[in-house]
Amino acid sequence: MNSKASGKTIFANNKNQRIAILQPGYIPWLGFFEQLYSTDIFVFLDDAQFTKNDWRNRNRIKTKNGVQWLTIPVLHKFGQKISDTLIDNRSGWQRKHLQSFISWYGKSKYFENYYIEFERVLSKSWKYIVDVDIEITLLLNRLLGISSTIARSSELQLTSQDRQLRLIEICSKLQADFFYEGESGQGYMDDDLFKSNGITVAFQDYQHPFYNQLWVRERGFISHLSIIDLLFNHGPDSMDIITGQKIIEKPEHIIITHADEV
Repeated sequence: MNSKASGKTIFANNKNQRIAILQPGYIPWLGFFEQLYSTDIFVFLDDAQFTKNDWRNRNRIKTKNGVQWLTIPVLHKFGQKISDTLIDNRSGWQRKHLQSFISWYGKSKYFENYYIEFERVLSKSWKYIVDVDIEITLLLNRLLGISSTIARSSELQLTSQDRQLRLIEICSKLQADFFYEGESGQGYMDDDLFKSNGITVAFQDYQHPFYNQLWVRERGFISHLSIIDLLFNHGPDSMDIITGQKIIEKPEHIIITHADEV
C-alpha cells in the first residue's frame, strides 16, 4: 500500500487493533474525525460504488445567509467505483471553493492559520475525486493531530463481494478485532456474523458539540457542517471539542439547528 494518498504503510502484526472503515468524503463533518481519532487503523472504502448527491464530492459550510453547499462536479456513470470517478474540472470549482472560504470565514479567529493549507491542496490539478478527498483528510488529520494509520480498500486485494464479508475481510487482513462503525451501520450489520469472526462491533453515537460560530446572533448555531467551520473558529482546540475534552457552554438563548433543516 504505497499510494501517495494512503498515508502510512500498514504492517499488521499486532492484535487488539481498533479499525474504522468509511467511504472518503469531501471536507467531512466532525463525526468522521471522531471515528478517525478513536481508531488505530482507518480504511477509506474507496472501491465502493459512487453515489450521486452524497458526501463523496460535497459538503456544507455556514454563511451569514444560512448554509452553502460546496460541490466538486464529477463525471458520473451509474455503477462506477469511487476510485474511478473523474472530476469535471471545467467549472473552476477550486477557485469558487477557495473564494467561499475567504468570503465566509475570512473574519474567523483562525482563518489566517489554516487557509493557506487548503489553498495549497485545492490549487493542485486533480483528476479523481478520491484523491482530493483523501489528500484533504490527511491534511486535516495533521492539523488536528490525528495519527491513525491510513489505508485504502482498493489496495488490499479483497476477494469478498458481499458487503459485510468484505468488511470482515478488511478487518482480518489488517488484524483488527474491534470495528468502530458509524451509526448507520446498525441498519444492515449482523453483529453475530462479526462475532463469529472474532470481531467486536461498536456503533458510533456521536453527540454533536456546541462551539463558537460566526453569525450566531443572526442564524443561531448550525450543526453537522464541514469540519472547517470548527477549525477556522477554534483552531488548536478543535480536536478537544470534537472528542468532548473541551466543552463550550451554549448560551440559553441560542437555538441549535441541524444543517439538514436549514
